[in-house]
Amino acid sequence: MEIQHPVARRRGRPPKRPDETLETRELLIRAGLEALTEKGFSATGIDEVLKRVGVPKGSFYHYFESKEAFGAELIDRYASYFAYKLDRHFNDQSRKPLDRLSAFVEDARGGMARHDFRRGCLIGNLGQEMAALPESFRARLNAVFCDWERRLACCLETAKEAGEIPAVVDCAQQATFFWIGWEGAVLRAKLERSAKPLEIFARGFFAGLQRP
Repeated sequence: MEIQHPVARRRGRPPKRPDETLETRELLIRAGLEALTEKGFSATGIDEVLKRVGVPKGSFYHYFESKEAFGAELIDRYASYFAYKLDRHFNDQSRKPLDRLSAFVEDARGGMARHDFRRGCLIGNLGQEMAALPESFRARLNAVFCDWERRLACCLETAKEAGEIPAVVDCAQQATFFWIGWEGAVLRAKLERSAKPLEIFARGFFAGLQRP
C-alpha cells in the first residue's frame, strides 16, 4: 500500500482561485519594486509591502517562502524589465548608435523626474547595501551589471563601426565605466532631487569617448 505523506501547509490564508494567486503575487511584486527603488531592501518591511496592496498581514508567506526569496524575485523581475528597456533603445535602427545611448539617458532622466527623483535603480540600491543583504544576492546583482555592460558594449561597437568613436576605444571597458559612473549619478540625482548629476555624467562620458 502506498504511504500518503501529509502535505505541509504554508503559512497564511490560501487564495480562493488560481488566478487570484497570480494576481496577488503580481501586485506584491509591483509594490516591492516601488518600495525598493525608493528605500532599499533593509528599510522595507514586509508589512509595508502588504499594506500597499491591501493583502492581509500573514498572507505573504503563501506567495513567497521568505523575504530573501521575495528579494531574489524582485531582482530578476527588475533585470528583465531593464533589459527590455535597454534593447528598445540600443537596438533602435532609426537612430545612430550614440544617439541610442543619448535616448536612454534622456528616458532615464525623465523617469526619475516623473517620480520627483525619489526612485532610483533597484540594482544600484541593493548593491549599496550589500553588506546587510543575504549573500545569495551578490552573484545575482553582479550578473545583472554584467548583462547591462554587455548590451552597452554591443551598442558602442556599432558606434565604432559607424565611425562615431575612435577605433582604439575599448568598448567593453567603456561600458563598465559607464555603469559604474551612471549608478553614482543616479544616487546623486536622488540626493539632490535634480537631473543635473545625470547630465554632467552623460556629457563627460560622451566627451571621453572621443579622446584617442
